[in-house]
Amino acid sequence: MTPTRSLLAVALGAAALPALAHTGHDHAFNLYSGLAHPVGGLDHLLAMVAVGLWAASQPGKLRLAAPATFVLTMLAGCLLGAGGVALPAVEPGIALSVLVLGLMVAAGSRVPASIGLPLIAAFALVHGHAHGAEAPAGSLAGYMAGFVLATAALHGAGLLAGNTLLARASLWLRAGGAAIATCGAWLLASSL
Repeated sequence: MTPTRSLLAVALGAAALPALAHTGHDHAFNLYSGLAHPVGGLDHLLAMVAVGLWAASQPGKLRLAAPATFVLTMLAGCLLGAGGVALPAVEPGIALSVLVLGLMVAAGSRVPASIGLPLIAAFALVHGHAHGAEAPAGSLAGYMAGFVLATAALHGAGLLAGNTLLARASLWLRAGGAAIATCGAWLLASSL
């Protein structure tokens, strides 16, 4: 399967999933639901993969710094959300994350870490807040463990795909970033 068909298959498959990745849905909060959460909505899925794709174009330790920054800041956002701390514009912020992270992938290594990592942290905060705001206090540990593992796996998949695409031609990686950014623009317009 060509890289273009692979990206299209992932996008179409994710689009067919129900959008249960945000607050207001009545389901169990345990390890399993935490594992399912990041792949349950197109916005979360694309943002997590985009972080890994962007990391693939970075040198040395930055390849791991981007996913680690996201996961750690996402945990902080989750605790804020679970603690009832309100953040403004969480849903538009999540949609904006897909747009901006897609643009970062499209720009590749031209986005310096001094800009990319703070953006990743800011977006991780709103993603984490969405995770935590819907979770009941008693079952937070298993749920958090699940979405951390799923997020790390999606970052890893993005990193692996990014490395593969870079080995063939950076144009494919940048095209994938542009496709993610396009989805992000649609999600942002839908959230406003």
